[in-house]
Amino acid sequence: QVQLVESGGGLVQAGGSLSLSCAASGRTFSSKTMAWFRQAPGKEREFVAAISWCGGSTYYEDSVKGRFTISRDNAKKTVYLQMNSLKPEDTGVYYCAAQTGWPSGKIDYWGQGTQVTVSS
Repeated sequence: QVQLVESGGGLVQAGGSLSLSCAASGRTFSSKTMAWFRQAPGKEREFVAAISWCGGSTYYEDSVKGRFTISRDNAKKTVYLQMNSLKPEDTGVYYCAAQTGWPSGKIDYWGQGTQVTVSS
């Protein structure tokens, strides 16, 4: 069992930065691919970024490449999403997920989400 708790969301102006964290509990964190998803109002949840179990590989949705960076610290059981050059279209609830498979796969666990709002 893995429990995921996101933090770090908030309100920021376009062009600004935010850093999200996802703290995990459970013994299987270090063996899981970890990912970030987001859901804008009225839209389906979409993939943002993923990182392999050891952190050696990352994968990004095209619209965030060069602006977002996913990383992890297995000793701290935490995955991060550094978001720079934010745009209003990045607004949404950001969810952390633990999955089986790379770079996509079966989502085993979801966090509760953290709101990110980018004002123009």
